[in-house]
Amino acid sequence: MALFQRSSPAPVLSIKDSGAGLSLRTKWAIGGAIGGGALAGLLATGSSALAVYFARRVITPARQRAANQEVLAVVRDGQQQHVIMAANEDTTVDGVYGFFFDGGKGHARIGRIVSYSPAERTVSREVEAVYAGDLSTARWGWWSGAVYPDPAAVGIPAEDVMIEVDRGQAPAWLVRAGGTARTWAVMVHGRGASRQEALRAVGPALELGLTSLVVSYRNDGLAPSADDGRYGLGSTEWRDIEAAIEYALANGAEEIVLFGWSMGGAICLQTADLSRYRHLIRAMVLDAPVIDWVTVLAHHAQLNRIPSLVGRYGQLMLGHPLGRRLTGLSAPVDLKAMDWVSRAVELRTPTLVIHSVDDEYVPYGPSVQLAERNREMVTFEAFHHARHTKEWNVDPERWERVVKAWLRKQLAPRLNPGGARQGQGPALGGDRAQ
Repeated sequence: MALFQRSSPAPVLSIKDSGAGLSLRTKWAIGGAIGGGALAGLLATGSSALAVYFARRVITPARQRAANQEVLAVVRDGQQQHVIMAANEDTTVDGVYGFFFDGGKGHARIGRIVSYSPAERTVSREVEAVYAGDLSTARWGWWSGAVYPDPAAVGIPAEDVMIEVDRGQAPAWLVRAGGTARTWAVMVHGRGASRQEALRAVGPALELGLTSLVVSYRNDGLAPSADDGRYGLGSTEWRDIEAAIEYALANGAEEIVLFGWSMGGAICLQTADLSRYRHLIRAMVLDAPVIDWVTVLAHHAQLNRIPSLVGRYGQLMLGHPLGRRLTGLSAPVDLKAMDWVSRAVELRTPTLVIHSVDDEYVPYGPSVQLAERNREMVTFEAFHHARHTKEWNVDPERWERVVKAWLRKQLAPRLNPGGARQGQGPALGGDRAQ
């Protein structure tokens, strides 16, 4: 069956020409049928166009983040600087965050809430650091979970390295642990984000003795673009992570721990499933991961008030070979293969999933379902109040404590070369969301 069918034009019927002997009511009925057929055709065309637009938005990298956060004033109180911003769902959540301005050239670290006025819809927050740009002249920018611009800002020495990938080289930060680290952490950022997002996990990884490789991948603005310039939602990007693993193995690694945020979680799952090095992946830590794209896409269709039928039509375009003409994909995206709720028992890599029940972008339900369906391999840890991929930002101490405690168990010496790992028991722990 063809995916896209062009509606046949309604036959043209002149009431005047055929009107001999017809009553006025019959004439109006015929006219109504003609008008109704034309309207149905227009609605079908409009729905198809909306479905194409929705599908393309999902897989097309944005060239520039939207500067949608307004800065009202920057004030100084002694040595301390405060920024007054428009209050919204992001700026009124406590924690520490990044704020990018001046088209991304400026970057500040924003801390605790000093005051909040719901009536005036303003919030004042502490400015902990300004890494680049002049915040006092900023008027618009965007809120981010990426607190640090580079490893130096975290106080961690790092090397700039290049990883050979399809179509060129992808830059990465290499943060070496002391001594000879045989286990490396490969850190994978999310859709529309950058490798800066992963810097929050480098400190805990170092404490565990892990060397970290903080990578870029196709279409993220640093690594070479894919030939079609489109996201594969994990179905293509995993090859760049396999290349990063290959780099690690060539430089002393014997085992790998994957860290992934949002779509980076989907990429890690595909890597653990498809890579020729999957047997060397000791564990995965996934923060707000996409476990099931169908659920995420349905959620975004609803957020954007797109009819569910149109949203499903857009999903069909992504996965059908005939949809390539409209989406620009060089190959269909197999959403079914990335449904890890349905494939839960196939996941054989110990996995920690951290997900906020208040995530507005990627619903946490599939993360819970994955853990419930594979208690042997998956541990779910719920956070509250944090928005998408900002669990660390809301409670960094707890995030790091949970990650380090879980990884220590997974990285403990094995009972025997082919045996089970020490400390691996029933999975659902912590304050599991219901």
